[in-house]
Amino acid sequence: MTSEERLEELRQLFMEAPESASTRVIAIVLSLLLVAAVLWLVRRRTLREEYTPIWMAVALGIAALSLVPPLLGWLTRAVGAWTPSSTLFFFGELFLLAICLNYAVRLSGLTLQIKNLAQELAVLRGELEEARALRGGERPER
Repeated sequence: MTSEERLEELRQLFMEAPESASTRVIAIVLSLLLVAAVLWLVRRRTLREEYTPIWMAVALGIAALSLVPPLLGWLTRAVGAWTPSSTLFFFGELFLLAICLNYAVRLSGLTLQIKNLAQELAVLRGELEEARALRGGERPER
């Protein structure tokens, strides 16, 4: 038996390993808790409505993968991973990367907006001081 055949046999062994029922139950409960948390945060106006579809999709994705175990096995084979847990970690990392990129873009825009507002405020303060100085009969300092 070659090393490639041995590796493929080992991979099949990992893929066919039974999943514990407690893991599925925990994943389903966590997805339901995530749905409840998102709805509660939106209701309290702590989370803006624009983020609700993203987090609901994550919760429903977790629930779907928990309720239909062959779906996770198919996804693991499609990605070429060895174990279903490594597939979950991979997609979790991709999700976190996408969120970080989203926040970096928003932060860049807000940084530019703050800089423009600070410059505009400085100009307005200068004009106000100049107007006060002229009203008081003094020459403005420059």
